[in-house]
Amino acid sequence: LSAKIISKLESMNGVNGPQNGQPHLDHADGQYFLTEAYKVILEEVLCKGTDVKEKVCDWHDPEELSALLDLELREGGESHHQLLQRVRDVAKYSVKTNHPRFFNQLFAGVDYHSLAGRFLTEALNTSQYTYEVAPVFVLMENVMLTKLRSMVGWPQGDGIFCPGGSVSNMYAMNVARYRAYPQVKVQGLWAVPRLAAFTSQESHYSLCKAASFLGIGLDNVFMVKVNERGCMIPEDLDEKIELARSQGAVPFLVSATSGTTIQGAFDPLDRIADICDKNKLWMHVDAAWGGSVLFSKKHKHLMKGIERADSLAWNPHKMLLAGLQCCVFLLKDNTDLLKQCHCANATYLFQQDKFYDMRMDTGDKSVQCGRKVDCLKLWLMWKAVGTEGLAERVDKVFKLARYLVREMSKREGFQLVNEPQFVNVCFWYIPPSLRGKEGNNDYQEKLSKVAPVIKERMMRKGSMMVGYQPLREKVNFFRMVIISPHISQEDMDFFLDEIERLGKDLYNAL
Repeated sequence: LSAKIISKLESMNGVNGPQNGQPHLDHADGQYFLTEAYKVILEEVLCKGTDVKEKVCDWHDPEELSALLDLELREGGESHHQLLQRVRDVAKYSVKTNHPRFFNQLFAGVDYHSLAGRFLTEALNTSQYTYEVAPVFVLMENVMLTKLRSMVGWPQGDGIFCPGGSVSNMYAMNVARYRAYPQVKVQGLWAVPRLAAFTSQESHYSLCKAASFLGIGLDNVFMVKVNERGCMIPEDLDEKIELARSQGAVPFLVSATSGTTIQGAFDPLDRIADICDKNKLWMHVDAAWGGSVLFSKKHKHLMKGIERADSLAWNPHKMLLAGLQCCVFLLKDNTDLLKQCHCANATYLFQQDKFYDMRMDTGDKSVQCGRKVDCLKLWLMWKAVGTEGLAERVDKVFKLARYLVREMSKREGFQLVNEPQFVNVCFWYIPPSLRGKEGNNDYQEKLSKVAPVIKERMMRKGSMMVGYQPLREKVNFFRMVIISPHISQEDMDFFLDEIERLGKDLYNAL
């Protein structure tokens, strides 16, 4: 600790911070509080939160949790002691996504170098729109985008860090429309024909949201059929394009998926690119989840043909553990299309007579004005472990997913939805009370209740977290997602044992 903070600690000697509701504006006082708060974070989040013996979550129903947290805001401020207890309570009752048995989302685990980057960017508190306020990060973002594009197979191009894959997908739709009909930016929707976009039945819902936000309309997003594994069927894409034309719409965009949210399916990019080339359509790939396979020599074949795409969404905060949020939108285009589409040329921010190269002011490429720095967390992590280290992370979780599938096959009651392509292991657990009753009229109805009941039991127990969902005609099944390199085969064994423990007595609940 600095001498100033030590002096502050000595002078306080048991005093609990500013009294009589005075604001915490003194630097030494604030730094003392931050030092103490960091100790709480280290203990509750980074020590207990990664300890397999601790709960994934300390579950309470909303009314009870509201009472425990004391969320009311009052006229006066609180003491250091009270505030530190607030920090402890927030950590205690939050879900521990760093826990080895958190399998609920498409992010998990912690990388400490990335976390250091997140702490640093929060402390620096700058916005990534101009070189004058973020010189280090403008240069860093350019380096990161260039490196990621090279992994896609694009020696040149463009891109930007975005607040989530959903925004990246919206950017793709907006840029594709602008390329086809640049007049839409000034004249509006009346200046363009009815447009049609195409994506698979298992693509992310953000594509439909983007069509709604941009005025293209949900009815003009044509859903292409998928095979049993969830991969887009190119022949049906061809048919849907012709169907759109027969209805008077103008096709302009195909959005393929590399790593669907539920089944982790990879669309056949080369065949889709052939169709896009033939029809002169923008080809976007939503690789928010699956893009990180590009690090792996063993598994990057899943994205064969990605270099033929026009744009790509990729979220390193998922499989690479870069931490929320870290998402990029990449383009093959090198004609400044992204900036032309989004710029507003605000003269108070993007002055054209600055004393440095104004091309370094990248903020006008974004829909946002203020934009958080998201490149440092990935850069610092990459610096720490190298490209090889990130590749090892990808390969390890693939290996664990295959181990889990093998172990499932040895146990009664576990039934795969489909053989996984990726690290999403989708399955039903058939409790003893339902085994052998597949022919009963009420079998599917009862099976649909199994996953919700087991999920409630694990949440209330705090032993682990895993998601479930239905999918078209398929009733509720579990989606086990393996992401964190901190987990082991023992965690996979525990997972199977726990599902059996929580579900073996299911009878009356069904």
